[in-house]
Amino acid sequence: MMYSILVIEDDRTLAEGLRRALTNAAQTADACCTIAEAEDRLSTGSYDLLLLDVNLPDGNGLDFLAKLRQTSRIPVILLTANDMETDIVTGLETGADDYITKPFSLAVLRARVAARLRTRREEADAQTTVCESPDPLRHAPFCFDTYRFDFDRMEFSRAGVMIELSKTEQKLLRLLVENADITLSRSYLIDRIWTDGAAYVDENALSLAVKRLRDKLSAHSYIKTIYGIGYTWVKPQARTITDTRRRNPC
Repeated sequence: MMYSILVIEDDRTLAEGLRRALTNAAQTADACCTIAEAEDRLSTGSYDLLLLDVNLPDGNGLDFLAKLRQTSRIPVILLTANDMETDIVTGLETGADDYITKPFSLAVLRARVAARLRTRREEADAQTTVCESPDPLRHAPFCFDTYRFDFDRMEFSRAGVMIELSKTEQKLLRLLVENADITLSRSYLIDRIWTDGAAYVDENALSLAVKRLRDKLSAHSYIKTIYGIGYTWVKPQARTITDTRRRNPC
C-alpha cells in the first residue's frame, strides 16, 4: 500500500526538504506553505497523514486543525517550537495525534511518521475487511460491515442481497469507499465521475446520484454530506472480533 503525506510548513526550504526526506518506495509526499494551499490540496486529493506547522503565514495551524477536525480524522503530527508547550497541549486537545519539536532530526521524524502510518493501517484493518481474491489480476472486493462491493465483477450486495447500480453510481461508490473517512469535494467528484468530455454538468446530477446510492444501499449512516464541501464514506466503528466475524459476510 502506498501512503501519501502532506507537509504544511511555512519555511519553503524546510518544506521541500521534508518532502524529499519522506518520499520513498512506500510513500509519497507533497509540500505547501500556507493554509490556503493546504485546503486546496485536501479538496482535490487524499492523504494518509499531515505534518502541520503551528505558525503559518495566512493563519494559525491550530485553528486550521480545529476546522479540519469538523470533517476529517486524518492523522496530524504537529511541528512546533521547543518553548511552545501551550501549542502542544492545545494541539493535542484539538485533535492532533502527535507532535515533534523544532529542531528535530530526520531519523526521529521518520520514526514518528512510520509509527503513525502503522497505527492508521492497523485501525483500517480493524474497521475494514478486504476479501481475498484468487485472481492476482483482479482487485479484491471491499467489505464494510454487511456490505460487499466487487467493482471488477460489478457485483454489489448488502447482507447477501444483490443491488443493481448504474455506472455513475458505481464510480461514485468506488471513489467514496477507496477514500473512506476523507471528505471529497463536489467539484472533485464531478470531475472524476463525469469524464466523457461534457462541457457542463449540472451540480444537481451529483446530489441525485448520492441520493440514489444512499437509498439503494440503505447507507444513510455511511455516506455523509459535509455541507458546503462534499461527501465522505464514514467507516463503521471497530467491533469486537466475535461481532466482526458474525456480521461480515466475507
